[in-house]
Amino acid sequence: MGEDKKEEVCCCCEKHKERSDKEYRDLMNRLKRIEGQVRGIQGMLEKDAYCIDILVQVSAINAALNSFNKKLLANHIGTCVAENIREGHDEVIQELVDVLPKLMK
Repeated sequence: MGEDKKEEVCCCCEKHKERSDKEYRDLMNRLKRIEGQVRGIQGMLEKDAYCIDILVQVSAINAALNSFNKKLLANHIGTCVAENIREGHDEVIQELVDVLPKLMK
């Protein structure tokens, strides 16, 4: 693993993905912002904030998670899927087809 790459190992399988520092930082920054938003909602709940105000913030978190998923999916298609297809591993297409319904709930 080089200095400009971060390797992420999936906790449920043997697959892994090397990410550039830029991609890694972008995804981590997005997750940290989402984490901060969740903590903000916890604070709102502790301070008995109005339900609608909390719901609006939950909606913002959902939008941020969807944005994270879109970015990760675009990166996945552009790298993992494309590379696997070029190498003749077409099963990656079915893997993608199987995960899309889970992302579209």
